[in-house]
Amino acid sequence: MTASATSAAAPAPAPANPRSRVIAASLVGTTIEFYDFYVYATAAVLVFPILFFPTGNDTTALLSSFAVFGAAMVARPVGAVIFGHFGDRFGRKATLVASLLTMGIATFLIGCLPTFDDIGWWAALLLLVLRLAQGFALGGEWSGAALVATENAPRGKRAWYGTFPQLGAPIGFIIANSVFLAIYFALPHPDGGAQRSEEFLAWGWRVPFLFSAVMVIVGLWVRLKLVESTTFTSASTAGTIRRFPLGEVVRRHWRQLILGTFIMLATYVLFYLMTSFTLSYGTKATTDAAQAAADAAGTAFDAATYVPGLGFGYTDFVIMQIVGVVFFGIFTTLSGPLADSLGRRRLLMWITGGIFVFGLLFNIFLMPQADPKFTGALVQAFLVLGFMLMGATFGPMGAVLPELFPTNVRYSGSAISYNVSSILGAALAPIVAVALWAAAGGSPWLVGVYLSVMAVLTFVALWLSPETKDIDYDSNIGTTAAQAS
Repeated sequence: MTASATSAAAPAPAPANPRSRVIAASLVGTTIEFYDFYVYATAAVLVFPILFFPTGNDTTALLSSFAVFGAAMVARPVGAVIFGHFGDRFGRKATLVASLLTMGIATFLIGCLPTFDDIGWWAALLLLVLRLAQGFALGGEWSGAALVATENAPRGKRAWYGTFPQLGAPIGFIIANSVFLAIYFALPHPDGGAQRSEEFLAWGWRVPFLFSAVMVIVGLWVRLKLVESTTFTSASTAGTIRRFPLGEVVRRHWRQLILGTFIMLATYVLFYLMTSFTLSYGTKATTDAAQAAADAAGTAFDAATYVPGLGFGYTDFVIMQIVGVVFFGIFTTLSGPLADSLGRRRLLMWITGGIFVFGLLFNIFLMPQADPKFTGALVQAFLVLGFMLMGATFGPMGAVLPELFPTNVRYSGSAISYNVSSILGAALAPIVAVALWAAAGGSPWLVGVYLSVMAVLTFVALWLSPETKDIDYDSNIGTTAAQAS
């Protein structure tokens, strides 16, 4: 009886990973991931077309820069397969450390690259190789972070915990653009109005890439303190861990792979349009401004072939984006508890419908008006609304994609879905958007239609998918080899 009383009075065992460690470990990696994305996306607009792709045509140089950017997305599914294999076979911790280290080294080395003036087209090739290395590492980063969060979540709070890694997107954006803005204001600008000073092109652009090394060191320190989740440990004890997780997930869970890929599609397209495309479109000079600049420089200007933008200054537009990203973070945080109470599928179908409508409103918000202040107000409203939708759709993805798969293939399945979607959405979106922008003669309406079409595909995938809110991670650990046969 004494033993029974002692047992009853004993406190419940502490979780394998305290909540603070789960938050830090899942948040820090994705913060670095999105920091790297924003740093590259900003450099791809402001710097790389000049220093790495001097083709003589602004649009061609920009497309070349975005093509290298998109190449990293093609490498992400390869990383998803490799890191997913090791994450499902040997555990989440070591895999997360390896992906973070690979990503950090590649980003740091981009900051050390020689440019076209130094070694010719070899510079673009080296940039491509390092972008592929980044993409390979990122292929395993997000899924591992999402699993750290959701596999350590209390019952009924999995979507809320799943928003921790998602918050890396707005935080990474704010850090990256704050670094760029600090460099911009710190460097002299003899011409007064240009965002690209000689010092910025010579060395200033390198600082954000080199700074990522500091963030990676912090991330490694946090992740080395993790221990494996009880969910993975239970699957290992039960003998459900498979020698070849990729074969298992393709053979038995191919439908979930397809659904997960398209569930993420509209989110990816919206994300890249709200960041890289809007920066390109917002800071590109208007036709009148470009004509005046050409006249002042005494160079020829062909208005018929010129693709105009809104003509905002770089710093002005980035500050407007940061305002929008604040709402991104707020709605990412709010979406988790909503998905836990309403269900993931129901919430995401409503949000995806909102993205469809939003795509049809591009011309209302993004066309220049007679009053520049009115143009600025409309663009700011556009950024706030778009980032609100982004937070609402992105937040639940940290829970939705992992919940589609059992524990023994959860890393592989969620990573492949997330990263194959990156090819269809992230890799193609900047290139398609620039091409549609040019095809419409500088109007963004075709870009908005493109987003709406992607929203339809995502809505169909959600319609065909099950509700995953009540899936039990403790029992959904997969089958053993004997049971499978």
